[in-house]
Amino acid sequence: MSADNSRPDVLTPLRNLCNSVKCSRDRVRDGESNECSGMFSLSNFWQTLSEAVKSASQEATKLSVMFSKPPPPSEEDCVKIAESVQKSVLTLSTVYFWLPKSQGVTLRKVVRDATAEVLDGLVHLLEAILSSPGESLSQEQLMSTGGVWAACDQFNQLPKENRSAVLGVLTACAGLVKDALEEMEQALAEAQDPFGDVLDDEDDDDEGNQDTHWSEADRLLIAQCQGLMKASGASLRRLCSAVRNNSTLEPEEKIAQLDDLADAAREISPSVDDLVLSLYPPVDRSAVELNVCKLVCVLKKVLEITRSSHVCVEADVSWVEFLSGAVEHNLQKITSVLRDCGS
Repeated sequence: MSADNSRPDVLTPLRNLCNSVKCSRDRVRDGESNECSGMFSLSNFWQTLSEAVKSASQEATKLSVMFSKPPPPSEEDCVKIAESVQKSVLTLSTVYFWLPKSQGVTLRKVVRDATAEVLDGLVHLLEAILSSPGESLSQEQLMSTGGVWAACDQFNQLPKENRSAVLGVLTACAGLVKDALEEMEQALAEAQDPFGDVLDDEDDDDEGNQDTHWSEADRLLIAQCQGLMKASGASLRRLCSAVRNNSTLEPEEKIAQLDDLADAAREISPSVDDLVLSLYPPVDRSAVELNVCKLVCVLKKVLEITRSSHVCVEADVSWVEFLSGAVEHNLQKITSVLRDCGS
């Protein structure tokens, strides 16, 4: 029996299954949702999706146990488990496609990524089994099984509607901006030479590291840029509060407004990072000017979208206008410093 089970055709169902799961994963990543022609129940969707995820986790466990010790299962058993796993994969991907864009593009991206992660975990598990089908449970197979479980478990923590999904994006962006600002403040406080700890002793002389020091003019420029970075963080924090307190999920136009806010806010953190990087010595003032202008444009766009959206009620107009003024004020100060440095 063992000799028969080692024949290549015994594992053909698993190879075919692996290719099929890859196709389902790629379709989830790239495919469009089915447009909902009637009433859509978000609560029913989550209940059905939860059942599909649970089934996928259970099938992964069965598959791993079946190949956890020699001899490998019979061809008939391989066919059965392959069909069972395939059924759970098709159910999971089908349920995902039920979620229409009208419920929020941001929410759909979160669910898409989580669904694709489960399918990707199944691919890794199948590849681990196929690499050593007749052996005892390998470390790779054990880790791959745990990876599927973890991917399935994360569905319990996913946002269940678009407001929560957008808040997750905004909170993450605010955290990244805060980290970038703290990184710059720490570099300024620790030493005159931010790269001193990576230089060899013999290189640590005035001639060798003259391009790794901040001049007084550099520090003045950085101080003004920090003001713009702080305005970035303040904008994100205020926007989080407005979305949390004022946003609604009806009608669909207001859901779409939340997506617009999330899309615009995503551009803030990369723009702040680019500015921070350009401020490290040797400071390239033309790059700083370019990155400052880019960040200002991004912030103005975010504030303009905020101002025209339903999350900006009358009480929020004042902070939107204040931060718009702060962004413009910081731009003028930075421009003045750059002009003085160039003269």
